[in-house]
Amino acid sequence: YNSNSFSIAAQVLRYGGIPLVLGIARDQVDEIEGKIQEALSADMLITSGGVSLGDYDLVKDVLAKQGQVSFWTVRMKPGKPLAFGMIRGVPHLGLPGNPVSSMITFELFARPAILKMMGKKNLSKPSVRAIMESSIQNSDGRRIFARAVVRREGERYFARLAGPQGSGILTSMASANGLAIVPEDVEVIKEGDTVEV
Repeated sequence: YNSNSFSIAAQVLRYGGIPLVLGIARDQVDEIEGKIQEALSADMLITSGGVSLGDYDLVKDVLAKQGQVSFWTVRMKPGKPLAFGMIRGVPHLGLPGNPVSSMITFELFARPAILKMMGKKNLSKPSVRAIMESSIQNSDGRRIFARAVVRREGERYFARLAGPQGSGILTSMASANGLAIVPEDVEVIKEGDTVEV
């Protein structure tokens, strides 16, 4: 199922861009090269999938051959496989293929880039300090962006997980109104701990 094209296009629209949806390229170099060629008239190329370590993750290899990859992989969860570079003067952001990872990395990397390209000055989202009503484990030293439901009671904010946190579970994304941030050096957030959301 191709949920990523629709979610990324919706995110591009939300932040003032005009998406040009090129469709799916199979895991073949010539198809990926063809889709990239179609995209070079755009202001930015955003791809989804093909930037991890698998045998069929060919997007980053094609981009490295036709352009340059400035960085690849980030220490976050979800969304570790992420590529950024330039291809014939067009900035490229290679998002992960898992739907939640794709949407969250879009929010953190593509959204501010699009806003900056449009001349906007305020690129950050609002954040609050919230008391967690769920616990979050951080077993591999990455910064976690956990989908959360945040509510305000008086002067205080409270947050609970929006559901299972697997990177393919879109229901938690649809239910969430915030991302609870667990720093990479924190192993566990316990109920009652305060976090940035």
